Amino acid sequence: EEYNCKVRENPRDVKAWMDLVSFQDELMRHPSCYAISEGERETRKKSSKLILEKKLAILERAIENNPNEVDLKLARLKLCIEFWEPSAVVKEWQKLIFLHPNNPALWQKYLLFCQSQFSTFTVSKTHGCYGKCLSTLSAVYDGSMVSHPALPGTEEAMLAIFLQQCHFLRQAGHSEKAVSLFQALLDFTFFKPDNVKDLPTRGQREFFEPFWDSGEPRVGEKGAKGWKAWMHQQEKGGWVLINPPDEDEEDVEDEEEIKDRSLPKWRNWLGMERSREARHWLPWRPEKNKKPSLEDCEDPERQVLFDDLGPSLIRLSSPELQFQLLSSFLQFLGVPCTCRLLPSSFYIAMDENNSVDNEYNNQGILTSLDMPFFGVSNIGHMDSMVQGEKHVTHTKEEEQFIQNLFHMMLPLFSGQDRSNLCIFWLQYEITKVTQYLKMGKKKKLKLQGKKGKKLAKNLLKTPDNRNNVSLWQLYAYLEWLLGNIEDARKVFDTSLGMAGISGIQNPQFCHLSLLYAKLEAELLINLEGAVESRATYILTKLAERGHYVPYNGQVSSVNVLKARKTYEHLVQDCLTENLTSNQEHASGSSHLIGLVGCYTLFQYLTLGIDSAMSVYCQVAQKLKDMDPGQRLNGQHFTTPLEALSLMHVSLLRFHMKISVYPLTPLREVLLEVLKRYPSNQSFWRSYIQIHSKSHNASKARRFFDAITRTTQSLEPWLFAVQLEQMRKKLIERVQREPTGDVYATIPEIGLTNRIKALFEHAIQTENGAHCPLLWRLYICFMVSLGDKAKSKGIFYRALQNCPWTKVLYMDAIEYFPDELQEFLDLMSEKELRVRVPIEELELLLED
Repeated sequence: EEYNCKVRENPRDVKAWMDLVSFQDELMRHPSCYAISEGERETRKKSSKLILEKKLAILERAIENNPNEVDLKLARLKLCIEFWEPSAVVKEWQKLIFLHPNNPALWQKYLLFCQSQFSTFTVSKTHGCYGKCLSTLSAVYDGSMVSHPALPGTEEAMLAIFLQQCHFLRQAGHSEKAVSLFQALLDFTFFKPDNVKDLPTRGQREFFEPFWDSGEPRVGEKGAKGWKAWMHQQEKGGWVLINPPDEDEEDVEDEEEIKDRSLPKWRNWLGMERSREARHWLPWRPEKNKKPSLEDCEDPERQVLFDDLGPSLIRLSSPELQFQLLSSFLQFLGVPCTCRLLPSSFYIAMDENNSVDNEYNNQGILTSLDMPFFGVSNIGHMDSMVQGEKHVTHTKEEEQFIQNLFHMMLPLFSGQDRSNLCIFWLQYEITKVTQYLKMGKKKKLKLQGKKGKKLAKNLLKTPDNRNNVSLWQLYAYLEWLLGNIEDARKVFDTSLGMAGISGIQNPQFCHLSLLYAKLEAELLINLEGAVESRATYILTKLAERGHYVPYNGQVSSVNVLKARKTYEHLVQDCLTENLTSNQEHASGSSHLIGLVGCYTLFQYLTLGIDSAMSVYCQVAQKLKDMDPGQRLNGQHFTTPLEALSLMHVSLLRFHMKISVYPLTPLREVLLEVLKRYPSNQSFWRSYIQIHSKSHNASKARRFFDAITRTTQSLEPWLFAVQLEQMRKKLIERVQREPTGDVYATIPEIGLTNRIKALFEHAIQTENGAHCPLLWRLYICFMVSLGDKAKSKGIFYRALQNCPWTKVLYMDAIEYFPDELQEFLDLMSEKELRVRVPIEELELLLED
């Protein structure tokens, strides 16, 4: 009654209409599935259909009263999917898009719909939809479509849709197209000739086409000069080739692709397909001095023509978005950047199991550079879920491509952006070092170490970077990882010497001292001599504000007391500054994080864990009053509170490693911070690690249950599944005798059913239904139970929701090898990229 009154009194109130619709569900709250007899179930089915019809009628009335409300129309479309034929739903969508061509959020939903309708999906159709969407939004944005004004945030949305398109192509196996899209947009954004800049986007595209088709080297390729230089040269009459290009290209192609002929056909196919995925993600280019002809290219799909990417070129005018485009491309190639996709497109792109694998690096607990493992795989990697083959690096040609890209783009930036690019580059080399350390490959480690050091020295030689503390810090860290501790100390000491007397006022020096002190603290076996240690000395020196003198073996206790006072005052000042300045200054919050980090580590080393905890709690309390809670959707950066909580957690874990300490404080910190930031993977990893050893599962289960009710994030589901699977392994390990017999004395306590239920609930959420990683884990789990028929059923359900994900088909070929041909036909029908036609494989096997 109450809802009806509201709607009658105010028919324009959209929220009231939506409440009325969701109230219909309230009336039909299901009792538990155990409480229903068979007859009751039938009547329930009928009544749920009635409810759907009733909802539809309500929405129809609502739309009559509010003809321009997009949300109501979307809700109606969602219900219609239950009743209508797919073709009718598609028509209805097209009508909606035609009425609101300037609404980016609507476009994103439409694209996801096109991408995930199995019956109507093909790659070329969906790729066309992306092109149409971006060209329409471009026209709205630059004013050439007069009928509709541009909504705020259109430019950011265009970039997000562009990135989503690139990930879509990567997942469908068309990685050449994805790389070309990035190359074209970088040229279109950063190397635009001045005489084209004022034209509308469409006109600019027409000028860009001859450049793309001219066979000139593109961004990241050898000898690339960019669109602008080419245009200038064309006006003067073209390039003059003086020296013939040097032929030092060795042929990489002729390697034997079939490793072992005795293996079954499907295994050979998977091996060849994966190896080609990894080697051929760069678009094919004709050689410079030959006349380019299409016949030279063995696989025509490796060519990318202008028509494939023309419609997707967009104009990015704001420098932040231009930088975000470049860092997204680097991330796409596997360079660790701090750039995240928007949540809406992030879960669709999530297909790699590295985010949930919880093997901690063998780096120290305090200092592990928390590299963002986002679960989005790099280009060229289609790893299986079963064998843990993980490629670390790219091939030689592709490494060269990444180096060229950095060389070409660095001169275009200055200031902070340039420094960030240098940091990304050096971090990329460091991640390769940490991966070789993990795998124990000494020879490669030595080579990579040399490469990394050479790069660091070259970057530090340039005049802009000589005083770049962050780069010095990474260089010292690299030396430390390679085991040259004395050399690393020298680098740290030299860079601290640059600080002069104002070191503690500078956020970068705070972070440098903090890293140095943490590395030194990790060398301590226990806390007995900590007050006299080098770590304490570094932190004391930082607070003295004098010139830095390297450690000589002792720390005076007077200085320790002075330093404590200094830290206390500085942290208070910094907090009040941060609280008074309303907008989030990145530098201000980074200074606060550095300071609090130094202060707590200092307290920990001099007074012990409890005083360090109290500092954290005070600061966190003040930040909580200021921080409204959940992160906004578009924010890519970590809030100060999140960063401090990360330090807090790692300090507690470190302390538990070197001495005896209860678990409760750590558990409480994690519970609180996860309620605030449910999508932070690092916290989940720590949480799972604590609970995987505990025998009482109910606490963790209650917590997961509470979190999943309040958030849209998928991470809680993924990690809940992970935790239950770890528990299952633990129980199975206990049940197995050394002889390999399974003891049936401990009953299987319903874990299998619990894990199935978790998966089922997760894939019914809005984000979970289209998350390839979730489906891959589910299929893998069902196969591990040995239930072939059910696993296959789930694979086909996965295709209904994610038909574009090539990895799903490759997993299926691995699990159900008898149906190789059927899956390959299905892939060809949906136009996914098959690099090894089965006929070619049969010919190769006959040879």
